[in-house]
Amino acid sequence: MTASPVISPAIRSERERSLLASVPTGLLINGEWRDASDGGTFDVHDPATGEVLATLASATSADAIAALDAADAAQASWARTAPRVRAEILRRAFDLVTERIEDFALLMTLEMGKPLAEARGEVTYGAEFLRWFSEETVRDYGRYLTTPEGKNKILVQHKPVGPCLLITPWNFPLAMATRKVAPAVAAGCTMVLKPAKLTPLTAQLFAQMMREAGLPAGVLNVVASSSASGISGPLLKDSRLRKVSFTGSTPVGKRLMADAARNVLRTSMELGGNAPFIVFEDADIDAAVEGAMAAKMRNMGEACTAANRFLVHEAIAQEFTRKFASAMGALVIGGGTDPSAQVGPLIDAGARDDAHNLVTAAVDAGAVVLTGGNRVAGPGYFYQPTVLADVPNNAVILSQEIFGPVAPVTTFTTEQGAIKLANASEYGLAAYLYSKDFNRLLRVAEQIEFGMVGFNAGVISNAAAPFGGVKQSGLGREGGSEGIAEYTTTQYIGMTDPYAR
Repeated sequence: MTASPVISPAIRSERERSLLASVPTGLLINGEWRDASDGGTFDVHDPATGEVLATLASATSADAIAALDAADAAQASWARTAPRVRAEILRRAFDLVTERIEDFALLMTLEMGKPLAEARGEVTYGAEFLRWFSEETVRDYGRYLTTPEGKNKILVQHKPVGPCLLITPWNFPLAMATRKVAPAVAAGCTMVLKPAKLTPLTAQLFAQMMREAGLPAGVLNVVASSSASGISGPLLKDSRLRKVSFTGSTPVGKRLMADAARNVLRTSMELGGNAPFIVFEDADIDAAVEGAMAAKMRNMGEACTAANRFLVHEAIAQEFTRKFASAMGALVIGGGTDPSAQVGPLIDAGARDDAHNLVTAAVDAGAVVLTGGNRVAGPGYFYQPTVLADVPNNAVILSQEIFGPVAPVTTFTTEQGAIKLANASEYGLAAYLYSKDFNRLLRVAEQIEFGMVGFNAGVISNAAAPFGGVKQSGLGREGGSEGIAEYTTTQYIGMTDPYAR
């Protein structure tokens, strides 16, 4: 890439300037960083200031096809690469990313806005997918057995699905990339990675680390672009592509699934969420408040797993809500690089305004603001941590994904009432339950329609666990032993048993 990053005057730290200057700004195609075919570019902004951080090459449809050309050309040899070789590449990538935890954390903070402490947590979480799938690479077992009637043998083996399109969101720029790239590498698939245009810098640096770890040219290709459809459109029509994995909104996921149907592509969809946080009357209230803070304020609420609706038993609602509002109101708002900041900016002005519009509509419907409830004067796209009490069950804020630091609280009277409220959503990704009764956990978990359940825990994501939802929260799983299966096909070979009589 011939163009150099545009460093904002607001970036005064020499370390920040040096880091931004080290991030590749081109397209990674067949192992080389290059300009877009038409010379197009787009800017990446700091949500804390609105200033330009860097200017990247903006891939065109022709660049997307060139990336798929490279992935397709590399697929056969990569699929034949020994599992141990693939495992060692992932392990070296884990070491490289971990060694540069401060660089990755700072880069994420600059382009996405999360406080540095939280960004460091994402690096640790994201890197773990590299280590986990380095271990899973050599344990992708098939099976060999005799048919029930004893006349034949059954051989089942797993094969890489083939070239994949990986589309990642802006809110977890490293973890969403590693969560898709690592199992694809482990399974023997080649990839075209399309990072979000709002936060592509972390993916660019991560791709560079994968190359340094020894990933062959063409296995991972990265095409950042200002036009998502300009990348996905032509690739989904190309018969060489065999899988698409997408994390993002449900409406976009539905369109991608419809496009993928033309070539009957394998799909993994991690879509929207509307997580209920249920606090039963026997819960440890202080522990529930602590869990609520973790579940709500991870990434300033900009997470599909973020607690979106707080369903609290009426007997303890007043105490819980008072303590929760006090904790939310005490959070320090500031730019992510400020060491005292606990709440960074939202990703852009639209996200901030969407959060405020939901608060305004809830208040108009009868909700009461206990803390927050307003935008913060710029620069940057900050919103006050907000707790709303007495939210009517028909309020729009309870049915939409908030994606911001806003916590609406409503009440229930019975266990079945809580279950009914929890399931009153088209989404089914994550749910959180607080109670001292383990039997209640099993009872409620059996009846609520969610792919993941936290029991007395506000953060449940882990590389060793299957991440994913039901209903319109998507299909497929990422992480765990299930994660690698999303990138393999199953082949059955039937054979005559030489010892059968």
